[in-house]
Amino acid sequence: MTAPDTARARRLFELSLPHVPDLHLYATEGGQHLLVVNGSRLFDVDAEVSGALDRARLAKDTQAVQRLLEALGVSEAPFVDDRPVEAPPVRALSLAVAQKCNLGCTYCYAQQGDFGGPARNMPLETALEAVDLLLGDAGRGERVNLSFLGGEPLFNRSVIRAATERAVEGARAKGVSLTLSLTTNGTLLTPEDADFLEAHGFAVTVSLDGPQEVHDRLRAFKGGQGSFAKVMANVKPLLERQRKMQVSARVTVTPRNLELRQTLDAFVDLGFHSVGFSPMLASPTGRDELGHDELERMLEQMVDCGREFERRLVAGRRYPFSNMVNALRELHKGTHRPYPCGAGAGYLGVSASGELAACHRFVGDEEGAMGDLTTGVDRERQARWLTERHVHRQEPCRSCWARYLCSGGCHHEVIQRGRPACDYIRGWLHYCLEAYSRLARARPDYFGLPAANG
Repeated sequence: MTAPDTARARRLFELSLPHVPDLHLYATEGGQHLLVVNGSRLFDVDAEVSGALDRARLAKDTQAVQRLLEALGVSEAPFVDDRPVEAPPVRALSLAVAQKCNLGCTYCYAQQGDFGGPARNMPLETALEAVDLLLGDAGRGERVNLSFLGGEPLFNRSVIRAATERAVEGARAKGVSLTLSLTTNGTLLTPEDADFLEAHGFAVTVSLDGPQEVHDRLRAFKGGQGSFAKVMANVKPLLERQRKMQVSARVTVTPRNLELRQTLDAFVDLGFHSVGFSPMLASPTGRDELGHDELERMLEQMVDCGREFERRLVAGRRYPFSNMVNALRELHKGTHRPYPCGAGAGYLGVSASGELAACHRFVGDEEGAMGDLTTGVDRERQARWLTERHVHRQEPCRSCWARYLCSGGCHHEVIQRGRPACDYIRGWLHYCLEAYSRLARARPDYFGLPAANG
């Protein structure tokens, strides 16, 4: 078997090395470009300026870098300081309504659905308490999100429906904007579910790991039978009905399903609203985790998908590759943040027994315990978590140009395994910076920009 060609990924690894913490340089057919890390600001620069910055960067001369940035007039007070978020209000909850599953995925962070404890459903009273916590101090015009996860959440369908109705009514009464989401393995979906999810405009994420042969190898029923045919038959009514509802496919990438372009094209053709890939970096058993070589292959495939996204966008055609769409959106906004997500802050997970966790991945894990529905958020634990997890306290993040875009990576994965994917993440971000600059010239309307002159 011929070894896969990963020359492009290796080149991206090299180009994206973190020489200094304050800037990053990249080039496209349109010229030289500068990312000023403070504030995630992008500038076009001429060859002379780029050369001076590059020499200072490669020499790791941070004082020279600062002088050059000041001379360019792009040096500003820090956009992100050392202070952690303090007592953030809860604006997103994920409910582990069913800590049980009918699949036997070996890489599952929830240890095949039960989070390492007895299989159980969330009682209705607990779910309604969670809804009340979410809406409790939300003011008119604010936005909140309620998510249902598992295990496989549809083992507890009646609680999902009742909690949804309670949330919809409560949000309407308070003038709060409510978004709803469900993550499912698809094996228990029914046409009636499709009607309910469409009526309430759910964002539905279906876990799929590739075309049938690949998916069945990774996501079989606990008895060993493949699940793909069942899932696709069940998902079909959702794909047909989606108007307010959006049905997406989420692919967990392991060493056994690295054919990403094939998977993306297959799922786009099936009618999914979006398709996204997530590398398996930390599993309870260590099985199916990606190493450096596999991450190199994954980056090669991700860039292949990204280049196809670029081609189709320039041609005026949709290509719903969510990793690319999200990266371009964040770059255009100039996202700069000290945390990778809202976990432990405005977003918490709720276990079937009503315990609060830093996110859905920390359900049943003392490392991310955050109180319970009865006593509320443990503000002391939360403050300690937010202080310790701030990107300025992470290594090697503090000296990395990507720190306010990556923000240190998924808390759960980092705590479990460290940071084995830094090269991959920087390489992907470097490519996305190049793509953003290309597309800002070729399709400025996509970003709401005025057309370029000439």
